[in-house]
Amino acid sequence: MKRVFIVHGWGGRGNEAWIPWLKGELEKSGFEVYALNMPNSDEPTIEDWVGFLAKNVQSPDSDTYFVGHSIGCQTILRYLETINIPVGGAVFVAGWFNLEDLEGYKEAEIARPWINTPIDLKKVKTVLPKSTLIISDNDPFGCFEENKKKYSELGSKIIILHNAGHINEENNYWKLPEILEELK
Repeated sequence: MKRVFIVHGWGGRGNEAWIPWLKGELEKSGFEVYALNMPNSDEPTIEDWVGFLAKNVQSPDSDTYFVGHSIGCQTILRYLETINIPVGGAVFVAGWFNLEDLEGYKEAEIARPWINTPIDLKKVKTVLPKSTLIISDNDPFGCFEENKKKYSELGSKIIILHNAGHINEENNYWKLPEILEELK
C-alpha cells in the first residue's frame, strides 16, 4: 500500500490549513496517510524533527511518499539524506533553503542551523526519483529565486502559485489540488 507522510511547518500541526483536506482526498484514493504532529513545533530542531520522521516512517520503500510544508520540506530532505532505499517521491510546499524577513532574534536563531547546515542534494537525488516544489511568487520569507534554483538542482518540477504567500492557513489555502495531482 502507498503511504504518504505529511510534515507540517514551523509552529504548525498536522490538522491545520490544507492538510486535513489533502489527507482525506488521499485516503479516498487508497493511500495510507500520516499527518504528523512534529515535536516542539514552535522551536523545531533538525535532530528532533528528522528523528521523529524516521521513527514514524520506519521502513521506507518505493511506495513511501512525502509532503512537506516550509520547514517540513527541509525535514524530509534531511531524512532522505540518511537512507539508502529509494522512496516514491515528494511534494514540497513553500520549501526553502534560505529565509529572509524573520520576525526577530529568536526566530533567526531557530532558523540558523536549518539554513547553515548543508543538505547533500546529490545523496538525496539517489533516493528521491521524483519531486515537485509548489512555491508562491510572494512568499513573505523571500529568497524566491534562490529557493527555486536549489530545488531545480534537486530535479524538482516547479509549480509557481501567484500571490499565495507562504501557502498556509493565513492565506485560506484550504485546498491545494496541485499537491493531489502531483502525488497521483
